[in-house]
Amino acid sequence: MLKSLNIRARSAEARTRSGAAKDSCRHWCRSTDWPQPKNACALRPDPALLITGESGTGKELVARAIHNLGGRSATPFVAVSCGAIPETLIEAELFGHEKGAFTGATGPRQGLLEMAGQGTLFLDEIGELSLNTQVKLLRVLQQREFTRLGAHRAIPLKARVLYATHRDLNRMINEGSFRRDLLFRINVINIPVPALRDRPEDIPSLVRHFLQIYCASCRKAVTTVDPQAMSALMSHEWPGNVRELENIIHRAIIVDRNNQIGIEDLPKQLQDLRDSGPLPISIDRRAVARHSEPEHRRGSRVTASSPTSAFREPFPGPRAVK
Repeated sequence: MLKSLNIRARSAEARTRSGAAKDSCRHWCRSTDWPQPKNACALRPDPALLITGESGTGKELVARAIHNLGGRSATPFVAVSCGAIPETLIEAELFGHEKGAFTGATGPRQGLLEMAGQGTLFLDEIGELSLNTQVKLLRVLQQREFTRLGAHRAIPLKARVLYATHRDLNRMINEGSFRRDLLFRINVINIPVPALRDRPEDIPSLVRHFLQIYCASCRKAVTTVDPQAMSALMSHEWPGNVRELENIIHRAIIVDRNNQIGIEDLPKQLQDLRDSGPLPISIDRRAVARHSEPEHRRGSRVTASSPTSAFREPFPGPRAVK
């Protein structure tokens, strides 16, 4: 368990530095009509940010965008799901430990707060923490320092900490399962991420985005979506939000045989939603080629000020978060 969590944190750091991750973040924040994440990147000193929204809406992607577009883009981005760590291990994971701190602690080990360095630590599903852990996290955030388990020397907290949850934390406070003072500490600025069903105009742009990514990774030449398939995608309720859309496009690219996603390439529940709807979309082949390039070449070509070439008119970019 500990080893797998370490691997995930290091993998998150590597993905943050990759051009593909920067492209994805820029896709969400490139619109001038979406001020909150952009403004959050520019604020100094870094305020506490709570990203809220249903599962699958892209809360971690928003956190990566804030990290990549801010002053910490060259530093690690460490993401961890609080609900994935057992209660007995959460303190050791966050704060680290010294040799002999508990049974099985055969040597010293850095915690996630220390691994993040001067970068960003993203605590996803903060509402899953127990009250006992909430108290200890609150003290760390107030004092801006922490201590490894079994140690006596305090370590300064240099990382920026971002938080996310799909839960209603105010209701949890009323139920006695979340601390009010911790909510005040982590919710200086709230960034709500709307469900995909509330922003269907974003679907064509997202479809194009996932097409360019998975055409490159699957080595397929799918570049268009026919009208019936797009109508079905626009009509679906998307209970799984952007994550569900991504998986469906990935599947469609794998099963497609005509270099065009048709209604037959979609799951049965979407095939029943077919209609004569929007025009088919196509993607920029140069964008697909760029995603197929080696990382060092692709990253050198993309800058924070240049829009991703895969997203072109007539379809608009993602709608502003209200």
